[in-house]
Amino acid sequence: MENGSKKWGFRANKSLSTSSAVTVRGVLNVLLDNLNKEDTRQLIPLAHGDPSAFPCFRTTTVADEAVVDAVRSAKYNHYAPTVGLLPARRSVADYLNRDLPYKLSPDDVFLTLGCTQAIEITITVLARPGANILLPRPGFPYYEARAAHSHLEARHFDLIPEKGWEVDLDAVEALADENTVAMVVINPGNPCGSVYSYQHLQKIAETARKLGIMVIADEVYGHLTFGNSPFVPMGVFGSIVPVLTLGSISKRWIVPGWRIGWLVTSDPNGILQESGVVESIKGCLNISSDPVTFIQGAIPQIIDNTTEDFFTKINNILREAADICYEKIQDIPCITLSHKPEGSMFVMVKLNLSSLEGIGDDMDFCLKLAKEESVMILPGTAVGMKNFLRITFAIEPSALEVGLERLKAFYERHAKIQ
Repeated sequence: MENGSKKWGFRANKSLSTSSAVTVRGVLNVLLDNLNKEDTRQLIPLAHGDPSAFPCFRTTTVADEAVVDAVRSAKYNHYAPTVGLLPARRSVADYLNRDLPYKLSPDDVFLTLGCTQAIEITITVLARPGANILLPRPGFPYYEARAAHSHLEARHFDLIPEKGWEVDLDAVEALADENTVAMVVINPGNPCGSVYSYQHLQKIAETARKLGIMVIADEVYGHLTFGNSPFVPMGVFGSIVPVLTLGSISKRWIVPGWRIGWLVTSDPNGILQESGVVESIKGCLNISSDPVTFIQGAIPQIIDNTTEDFFTKINNILREAADICYEKIQDIPCITLSHKPEGSMFVMVKLNLSSLEGIGDDMDFCLKLAKEESVMILPGTAVGMKNFLRITFAIEPSALEVGLERLKAFYERHAKIQ
């Protein structure tokens, strides 16, 4: 690192490599590198929530046409306001208002580069010296990565498998102190496939109010439900506790690559405004990148014109795939499913290492599965649950069946001889 007699003055920020290693993308990259390049079979991707490559999950033509119209209009070739275009913000507010007992205004909505940037903005705004945030375990590891990057302490409360992965509210109360700023609730659940009841969400709101903390409601899988429990947005309880709602069109419309989401202050009492959080959000957006302007321009047409038939079709496909996943897993002795998925695109299963020979842990299992069977499954370690697996069923049902048959063959090859 020397330039003649002088040392170079730059160095890499090594903390970025550490943070990215614990994200879903970081783990997926490791699995991809471990694939057998000589295996000519189709790769079965059961590790991530992006079914857009499969024809049955093609987005609605309403969305396609809205983007084409926005581009051809030449009205959206400019920079957008940092908070987002007003018509798009109004459309998102109206969309969310369908499920709320009060009315959001466009001023409550901030457009972001997908839900990922909404997480970044939220964590950045809340980070201060000595502060901590309560995160679910298992959960979405990007929260941990961003908290570490922002020097915000992460504390974890467990989700209870036997109760449909409900929040352990006693643990939340035990973890919180005077420096706790918020708790994160992911509903419908990633990675668990859970959908919380109205009653459980109300208890979460009342607990957060008691502790004096806000609720960050990650609802990127909102309305992707196909079980007995309907989706109830956390914002319904905004009069009990201030809620930051995070969402996007990525999952419900099956367009994750379009990178548009929102951060919404679901707070009819104005607590987030009074505390300065809203101004901090605006300040953070002023130094951040914006969603593509023509996608923002397409949002009103996408939201207003998409029919219920499209949403019903997607949920029906997910229901069929979830049923296949549930039934096939019963025939694979090395994994145990405690709760049938009712929403999102995932299910968490427990890995029974005692039934396997030569498998060290969940990461070892997934690496060898990728190499031997060209099937990618996410190790539970990536989402905070060692020796569990997160399986996505949001792929073509026929491909899902092939992937689970290969998983069974992998088990039979590595099963411990009794």
